[in-house]
Amino acid sequence: MHILVIGLNHNSAPLEMRELLAFSVEEQERGLSILLKSHEVYEVAYLATCNRTEVYAAVGEFNLAERHILETIAKQAHLTVEELLPHVYIHRNSMAAYHLFKVASGLDSMILGETQILGQVKEAYGVATNAGSVGKYLHELFNRALAVAKRVHSETAISQNAVSVSYAAVELTKKVFGTLREQRVLLIGAGETAEITAHNLREQGVAGITVVNRTLEKAERLAAKYHGSAGSLTDLMRWLRVADIVISSTGSSEYILTAEQLKAVMRQRKQRPLFLIDIAVPRDIDPAGEAIDHLFLYDIDDLKNVVEANLKERQREARRAEKILFSEQEAYKQWLNSQVAIPVIKELRHEAEALRKLELDKALNRLGTLSEKDQDTVIAMSSMLVNKILNEPTQKLKTMGNSEYAAIYMAVASTLFGLDQEKSVDSLDRLVKREVERIAIQKETGHARELDSKASTDVEPIIHR
Repeated sequence: MHILVIGLNHNSAPLEMRELLAFSVEEQERGLSILLKSHEVYEVAYLATCNRTEVYAAVGEFNLAERHILETIAKQAHLTVEELLPHVYIHRNSMAAYHLFKVASGLDSMILGETQILGQVKEAYGVATNAGSVGKYLHELFNRALAVAKRVHSETAISQNAVSVSYAAVELTKKVFGTLREQRVLLIGAGETAEITAHNLREQGVAGITVVNRTLEKAERLAAKYHGSAGSLTDLMRWLRVADIVISSTGSSEYILTAEQLKAVMRQRKQRPLFLIDIAVPRDIDPAGEAIDHLFLYDIDDLKNVVEANLKERQREARRAEKILFSEQEAYKQWLNSQVAIPVIKELRHEAEALRKLELDKALNRLGTLSEKDQDTVIAMSSMLVNKILNEPTQKLKTMGNSEYAAIYMAVASTLFGLDQEKSVDSLDRLVKREVERIAIQKETGHARELDSKASTDVEPIIHR
């Protein structure tokens, strides 16, 4: 079994591409079902946030599994694999684990060190668990990732002076207006992002906050928390006429504000400037509105440049955090490699125990009538003898499981002990040749992290299923 991640994020794909892959929970659940239909995909989970869509999987053969996953997510996004592929990254085995550790810790986020992603990783894990699409390998991977993220945030200052997309939006407004004490802000949406935005705005002493939402009750709850006013989304145009700043963060799959609506608003405002920040993915505001006079529209990609001044200290802390990630990656690699030895050890002990019992029965029959005490002595001796004989091979197999040649060692052990009668010398020769060639390719490239331009991997064993 191998671990695989295929995905795209804000570094590899433009906003227009990420919007197409911003799958809802329902779409993720359908995708999980489709992905598991492949004979090479055994466990799978989606991680879909505003800035990334990733598929984590426990797979058999890499190439077949990769093709199936790429075809599935491309079809979900109404794209071809060829259109999707230039924006995709692929990581394998412990590099896949390192990537998830980095994501969960906020080291791969648009806003370095942000903590919101940790909750999104938990949610992704929960969705896959409820769907029954995760097992031993992804359970281990996601639980380790959550533990690593908590360790990073407790042992470094990576998340101090909290920076998030919402915070970046507020910082952008401050750069434009200098002070927010006379500005009236309209928040479209009443979710977690809107609440963080409202909190940051209130700390900046904004003149007034109005929250509009499709569900009025949610808008009222959020507005009350920050001493603002609330309205329904049906009254959006009325609120737009009086706002100075608009920050939109809904989960709508369609534009909340079209270019035509924005033109109408600007006529009603008599061309008084309107400042809009769209931090939703998919976008809430038609990007064509950017061409309207006196209207200033920014989207989530524009926020990248806002927080650069705040990142220097976080980047220093990120270097400390990466040391933690490397050590945890190595621990995970050892765990993953050790799984290759477990089935062999279990099968070896099972065969030895079956042989012990067979020979013990024969010996007891030949010895005739023995006292209960003598029978117990013979039985104990047979068990002790088998354990002593197997002790050294067991320890060696565990050690070999952490080697890059583990697949070869396990195949040789299975053949020598007769554990896999179907494995011929010829098939063992082919395995040895394949593994040696794979390792040679890695050594020629000079780096074990990238097998080719798209896939990064450690050469680790195929774990017996």
